[in-house]
Amino acid sequence: MSLAAALLSCALAAFMTFAGAPKLAGHPKTALMAQHLRVPTELLRFVGLTETVAAIGLLVGIFVTWSGVAAALVVVALMLGGAACHLRVKDGFAAAAPALVSAATAAGVVILHIAGN
Repeated sequence: MSLAAALLSCALAAFMTFAGAPKLAGHPKTALMAQHLRVPTELLRFVGLTETVAAIGLLVGIFVTWSGVAAALVVVALMLGGAACHLRVKDGFAAAAPALVSAATAAGVVILHIAGN
């Protein structure tokens, strides 16, 4: 694995943990976010769980390539879905931008993993 892939994986894992842990823990803002996005609160808790598990997979992926690739692909799908949710409720591009940047970063992790092998 390249240094770039390891650094991107660590940065993305930190962001996924930062984004996922409050949702998973059921932070009160999660209910407000779910209401705003017009999705069930349970869905956001599941997204938080998925983001947290993906963070672990990204870190394991530093040593086990397939784990990093799988976790990064999950992040791409999750983040594209998140961006779509924000755009669906007309939040605008600014609200969708963090998810889109995360999806692009995760795609970069996949590319760097594949190029490194």
